[in-house]
Amino acid sequence: MSPLWALLALGCLRLCSGVNLQPQLASVTFATNNPTLSTVALEKPLCMFDSTAALSGPYEIYLYVLVDSASSRNASVQDNTKAPLSSTFRQTEGGRTGPYKASAFDLTPCSDLPSLDAVGDVSRASEILNAYLVRVGDNGTCLSDPNFQGLCNPPLSAATEYRFKYVLVNMSTGLVQDQTLWSDPIRTNRLTPYLAIDTWPGRRSGGMIVITSILGSLPFFLLLGFVGAIVLSLVDMGGSDGETTHDSQITQEAVPKSLGTSEPSYTSVNRGPALDRAEVFASKLQD
Repeated sequence: MSPLWALLALGCLRLCSGVNLQPQLASVTFATNNPTLSTVALEKPLCMFDSTAALSGPYEIYLYVLVDSASSRNASVQDNTKAPLSSTFRQTEGGRTGPYKASAFDLTPCSDLPSLDAVGDVSRASEILNAYLVRVGDNGTCLSDPNFQGLCNPPLSAATEYRFKYVLVNMSTGLVQDQTLWSDPIRTNRLTPYLAIDTWPGRRSGGMIVITSILGSLPFFLLLGFVGAIVLSLVDMGGSDGETTHDSQITQEAVPKSLGTSEPSYTSVNRGPALDRAEVFASKLQD
């Protein structure tokens, strides 16, 4: 299996004058969720620029990005001296006022490309992806990092159409050697719950992120249930103690005193003196 760029370039061999091809989205074999909200994965121009003439010396390929507009198809990426533009994301307001350079990489000869037979090898997945694909919008920190040095490739805007162009630069002269056409408009995705999950190979898949989120929330629900069980048990214990105390008080008041107890009764306190003593007392009064 060969990437689309290689097939198109080889088919154009000895037939094309210049590069009359356009950047294309990466195959779903390499990138299943493409484009995303803020990134676009493109196939590199492999075996393209060196298909019309042998190249010698150091060369690099620049990738330019431009927000689609009425004039974007004719936008130039070089000045009057054929030197490539060095405009940045910030200078062009993210590609809205002109093209900006998002990426630069070496021109890899076709003979040096890694074999796609090893695409299933996890240990070589990153190497193969970097050899065949370029991801626009892959750097989320370069704009906010004051110490960042290098080419800034910040995230793209969601639900926005972009055009892309590859430029071959002769590093010995610093001039543009060749270039592709601008791509057709490629639109980034809108925000939806599923598309918000980045499934770029080499990172965790959307399913793994969902499973991780569920497992991470389980301890919270377990703790909540444990606290609820403790509260309910305390409420039940408090209600049972109150009922027992109330019953015991009623029982104590209702139980009569046992007959024959040693405690004196109220009738014995009001009892008068004995009869014989009363008679003696009366006789003394008569005397």
